[in-house]
Amino acid sequence: MADQSTHAASTAEADKGYWAANVRIILISLVIWALVSFGFGILLRPMLSGIAVGGTDLGFWFAQQGSILVFLALIFFYAFRMNKLDAEFGVEEE
Repeated sequence: MADQSTHAASTAEADKGYWAANVRIILISLVIWALVSFGFGILLRPMLSGIAVGGTDLGFWFAQQGSILVFLALIFFYAFRMNKLDAEFGVEEE
C-alpha cells in the first residue's frame, strides 16, 4: 500500500512538472505573438516606418505579413517543443 502511495505521489509530481513546462511554453509563445502582432504592427509602427522592406515600411509589413509568419513559426515551434516535452515525460504519441 505504501508503494502505491509513493508511486502516486511521484506521478502527481511529474504531472505538475509537465503542466508547468507546458504552460510556460504557451505563455512564452503568446507573449512573442502579442509583441509581434500588437507591438510591432500597431504600437511601434511609427518608429518602424523609416525601415523599408519589400517596398513598404517595416511596421506595415509586420501588421500585414510579419505577424502571420511569426504565428506560423510559433505553431511549428510549439509542436516541436511539445513533442520533445512529451518524450521527456513519457507521454508521447505512438
